[in-house]
Amino acid sequence: MKRRGRGIACMWYPIGFTVSANPSAAVVKVNEDGTATLLTGTVETGQGSLTILAQIVAQELGIATDDVHVVSADTDTTPMDTGAIASRTTYVTGNAARLAAEKAKKILFDVAAPLLGVKPDHLEVSDHKIQIKGFPSRSLHIGDVAERARGVNGDPPLGSASFNPATAALDPETGQGKPFATYVYATQIAEVDVDDETGEVEVLRVVASHDCGTPINPMLVEGQVEGGISMGVGFALEEEMLFDANGRQINPNLTNYIMPTSLDMPKVEVDIVDSYDPTGPFGAKGVGEPTCVATAAAILNAIHDAVGVRVTSLPATSEKVYAAIKAKRAQEGKRLAAGT
Repeated sequence: MKRRGRGIACMWYPIGFTVSANPSAAVVKVNEDGTATLLTGTVETGQGSLTILAQIVAQELGIATDDVHVVSADTDTTPMDTGAIASRTTYVTGNAARLAAEKAKKILFDVAAPLLGVKPDHLEVSDHKIQIKGFPSRSLHIGDVAERARGVNGDPPLGSASFNPATAALDPETGQGKPFATYVYATQIAEVDVDDETGEVEVLRVVASHDCGTPINPMLVEGQVEGGISMGVGFALEEEMLFDANGRQINPNLTNYIMPTSLDMPKVEVDIVDSYDPTGPFGAKGVGEPTCVATAAAILNAIHDAVGVRVTSLPATSEKVYAAIKAKRAQEGKRLAAGT
């Protein structure tokens, strides 16, 4: 008989390395056609980091994302980046990219201000134009200003910057300190069906609510959450490395190392909590690894809610779940016998 259960799990997760320096650097160049070039050492592994960085630079310069050309991960030409790890790219590399774009923008403002008859701090950027705050009709095209900066003022609009998260070492006795600059938070709820005659678990639905700061690209955030849940389902129910008595792995390929497919995915509902972190680029933090932290715990709590057993080693295979159900029934039988 299939029994339904629901489980909830909450998590918090740090962004970046623990206390250790993990800086990123970036270079932004504004071109005379109004586009920009970003040099970054970070790596695109499918998570959308280069899109995010282009959006950050575009926002700072008031141009379109498509107008930002990103050169990445070439150690011959791009500045240093600690790596696309520790869920740090949006926060750390994004801050470096924003600061570099801000420096390039300052050069443009210094050139445009006397042409518009105002001070630089009276200017803003929007829709490829440098304009007077409150008077958008008085404006100059960003490309024209970039050309004048180089050809007349002799100061090409080029900005470089680095960013390292602010941390403080941990006291060895009290453990107090600031090991990370910021944290993200999430709650996930799983709904499962458990067959109490076979131990088979089917994940029907996962609702995931994530606070990753201000989402710069909500669609990418949602995709990462869905991908993390897929990993969490595998972690909870399927993926297991098996070894023989000599320590040799006996399932070293995808024939018998089981991973979730699209057919194993539950219905996923993603809720992005729109918060704001003042230390992040335009309020953003990160969303990479945290997406799969709560999934397995939520699923195992749902199994307990459905059939009243706790599986404490992952994955919770059908064999383990059925063995726990069988042991629970035997224990209940002993109690009944003792009571009579």
